Amino acid sequence: MLDFTIQNVLIATDDDYATVDVQIIDGGIAAIAPNLQAIGTPIDGKNKLLLPGFFNAHTHSSEMWQRGIMSAFPLELWLAELYDFAPLDPEQVYLSALGTAVETLLSGGTSVVDHLVLIPGLELETIAIATRAYREVGIRAFIAPLIQDESLSAGIPSGESTQTHEPYFRSTAATLEIIEEAVRQFHRPDEGINILVAPTGIQLCTDALFQGCTELSDRYNLCRHSHLLETRAQQKLAQEKYGCTAVEHLKRIGYLSDRTTLAHCVWLNDADIAILAETQSTVVHNPLSNLRLGSGIAPILKYRQAGVNVTFGCDGASSNDSQDLLEAIKIGSILHNVTDSDYQHWITPRQAVEMASLGGAKGLNIADKLGSLTVGKQADLVLYDLTNLSLLPRTDPIGLLVLGRPSNVVNSAWVNGKQIVADGKVTTINVDELRQELFNRSQWETKRKSETVAQIEAHYRTVMGL
Repeated sequence: MLDFTIQNVLIATDDDYATVDVQIIDGGIAAIAPNLQAIGTPIDGKNKLLLPGFFNAHTHSSEMWQRGIMSAFPLELWLAELYDFAPLDPEQVYLSALGTAVETLLSGGTSVVDHLVLIPGLELETIAIATRAYREVGIRAFIAPLIQDESLSAGIPSGESTQTHEPYFRSTAATLEIIEEAVRQFHRPDEGINILVAPTGIQLCTDALFQGCTELSDRYNLCRHSHLLETRAQQKLAQEKYGCTAVEHLKRIGYLSDRTTLAHCVWLNDADIAILAETQSTVVHNPLSNLRLGSGIAPILKYRQAGVNVTFGCDGASSNDSQDLLEAIKIGSILHNVTDSDYQHWITPRQAVEMASLGGAKGLNIADKLGSLTVGKQADLVLYDLTNLSLLPRTDPIGLLVLGRPSNVVNSAWVNGKQIVADGKVTTINVDELRQELFNRSQWETKRKSETVAQIEAHYRTVMGL
């Protein structure tokens, strides 16, 4: 069903709302106006709000297997624990990609950027499995295989000491070959599956890896993704490695561009912010993991005032421990009221919705196709039930959605005109079966000890002055 008409639905206008009909023909938005002739299947939009689908613009799907149990650690120690307990099998990758897609959809997201952790030795299989899961659900997927070419300990500043690091198990050239092969096999933008180049970040990647990714990005017209300055330790490390800021260095080696999205961006200075604006790079704000890991509060209001595009991500499900996009949007907007006493700079609910939709589309270089309710764009749409208890009593619909604690409010969702959520339920896969599988393949746990953390914690505390 790619032709349908949503009738009598509420949409946001410049500073108000209007009740209209929205015609979808062949998966695209064909007309928006009151009292249109019903084309295809009529859908009752009465007492419902229609918005463009949001982007979950940064997550790591397979971290779902460790949600709720990770220790209260900063990122560097948290990662050591994560990797000690993260040996994955392909079936886990599949189930957690399904789970990530479902939770994203049911919180208003129609697109997901999965910075996908690869199983060593099964890299292309990992990408194939995640692709299969996202195709089955029908969400629009931007798969960003997470790559590095330095070992984990290289991500911690040396400080006064001399540190030696194990060489990484796979060469830079071999890693780039895997990504190029992934592009050949899986990059199908017209079918809703995109491959991104995605070095994990300056802390675990050489310049050769970044430059190889830039070259692939240019050759195949791919978007670029990376973590950037999530923690104070990374800020220190950049000075040790480059003698300048990480942002200056990434600009110098050509990684920043209008199709580069950068997750976190907590520890940037004003000159760095100017570089992001100049290169038209996008910041993906992950407020929940930044709080959970004590990374800091990203200067989001400064980014917006400088003209930097900002969108939202949930981050991985064991540094957030959820994939509720509405929660990330709420915290990611009101958190910043404490960072600037000039309330005229604060993020309004409408601005937050635009950041989550159009902001995500801009970062992935598809703002001409997605991100707003505009005739001619593709129908990635979400319909919210305004009679739901959590959105009552009736005031401002977008205010209720962003500032409230909405639960079970997504009535329907479409990707490219194909309905994949109806009456509040994902229709493409059996979610009860998924629930049962996730339950059966896990067990209640409380305490566990990471050997790697035990080895590196003393050094971390020393260099961070703890």
